[in-house]
Amino acid sequence: MAIAAKKTRAAKTQRVFGMDSWQLASSTVEAFLTKTGGHLAPVRFKLGRKTIEPYAVSPWHGEKLDRATPEVLRVLRGDFFCMPFGGNAAAWEGERHPVHGQTANDPWTLVSLEHAKRTTVGHFRMKTKTRPAMVDKEIVLRDGQTVVYQRHTIRGGCGPMPMGHHPILKFPEEHGSGIISTSKFVYGQVFPGMFEFPDAAGYQSLLPGGEFKSLKKVPTATGRPTDLTHYPARRGFEDLVMMVADKRLPFAWTAVTFPRQDYVWFAIRDPKVLRNTILWISNGGRHYAPWNGRHLCAMGIEDVTACFHMGLAESAGKNALTQRGYPTALMLTPDAPTVINHISGVVAIPHGFDHVAKIEASADQQTLTLTSASGKTVQTPVDVAFLKGVSA
Repeated sequence: MAIAAKKTRAAKTQRVFGMDSWQLASSTVEAFLTKTGGHLAPVRFKLGRKTIEPYAVSPWHGEKLDRATPEVLRVLRGDFFCMPFGGNAAAWEGERHPVHGQTANDPWTLVSLEHAKRTTVGHFRMKTKTRPAMVDKEIVLRDGQTVVYQRHTIRGGCGPMPMGHHPILKFPEEHGSGIISTSKFVYGQVFPGMFEFPDAAGYQSLLPGGEFKSLKKVPTATGRPTDLTHYPARRGFEDLVMMVADKRLPFAWTAVTFPRQDYVWFAIRDPKVLRNTILWISNGGRHYAPWNGRHLCAMGIEDVTACFHMGLAESAGKNALTQRGYPTALMLTPDAPTVINHISGVVAIPHGFDHVAKIEASADQQTLTLTSASGKTVQTPVDVAFLKGVSA
């Protein structure tokens, strides 16, 4: 993207929750991006007299961890870009990547931090080594909007690559305080393998490989279904499911309504680029370090094209999802850049707004309307055309 802009802030970091971070700010949003791994949090949205901080920060921030702890876990917070997405335990054609890739672990370089025409743009860059490429991260904030725009542009590299965003929300501790809803999906499945192992002090509640058509009825290991739309729930367990969006949608969306806090968090993306949404449901099911049973009431709502959280080897090759016709990797080519656009934000809601039933864009692509199942509606300014790379 290009805007006529001037630098307004020195290229200095500050220590935030134990990590050197750059500050980005507009009239309505203050955000911090960690130098290590490019994790975006805290993010503070101004909704009238309220300040909303929806993203989780790990409870072990600032602690001295075992030297073998991956950087992505040392930093763990907010939203971060993964390339390749997943655990990456297995090598693929000689390539070995860290958990969620260098983009979530290695240091980023600040290129510029600029403000003009009521728009703040942070531009950051990383050269990846295992799969040589240039990755540009652009974060855009606009005065008066409670929205974060992110664009990742990958130049160079060749071959299949699972990629995506990894936002982690922190839910109020009251049972069912947040209500999750999504746009239409064509396939839903619990991770088909063991997500956690009791002999390693990890516990899961959902049925491995269980298929579902609605988040309200997802099979558990006991044989009884559970409702994933209301969270926190199932204390003491760690689970993971994935949904494949309908690629015919103009954009796919995920939303979490917090009725007692009077707001909705939402994320939208192009389903032709980021096809799947993973829900990583983390509610105290990991009792090994550094988790130690204290990562509670958190949920990763991760927009990706990947084979669950497995990594490059499993996503690049044939798997059960590709056999169904669902892509699990994007194709990098040295001849043209690969661009990943993502929009997330919050909006205030009126009393009686129960949960999001649909999200629609205005004809000029400058406003989103969120409609609840109860019939209440709210509107918020969002440059939806950003998803197609034709604005901002």
